[in-house]
Amino acid sequence: MNPMQAVGKGVLAGLVGTAAMTAAQELYARLPSDGGPGAAEEPDDPWEQASAPAKVGKRLVEGMLQKEVSEDLIGPFTHGMHWGYGTANGVAFGLVQPSLGGHPLRNGLAFGAAVMASSYLQLIPMGLYELPWKYSPRELGIEFGFHLAYGLGVGAGWMLLND
Repeated sequence: MNPMQAVGKGVLAGLVGTAAMTAAQELYARLPSDGGPGAAEEPDDPWEQASAPAKVGKRLVEGMLQKEVSEDLIGPFTHGMHWGYGTANGVAFGLVQPSLGGHPLRNGLAFGAAVMASSYLQLIPMGLYELPWKYSPRELGIEFGFHLAYGLGVGAGWMLLND
């Protein structure tokens, strides 16, 4: 497989992985919840409650264009950054998977864990995430599960493209 084929297959595998992670997140969001502490409070600035992907997108756009981003764009930024990040990471998987050997699903699980770790390495210095030990084991477990779903999806997407 040449590098361009690996990149193309990685893009598609990344899309499958992002779809798997999104499905896991949507299923989890539909579970009954007590709302948690502070659930009734409305923030003064809606960006305070925005997802990390939306906040990263906001910083990128405001930094490049020097224009304030409207709160109306929280949803599109969340989805755009989530899908863009997942797809870009799929390219990385596509470039390394042919050299790794081993089963793509097993490699995908390890890759999903690595993506979660790299997210912390990027988002902690930006002030968007806390150090991992500041989160409860439950919160970390849920996030880890989402990233494992991503990794399984990437591995499955890779398998489908290479059979």
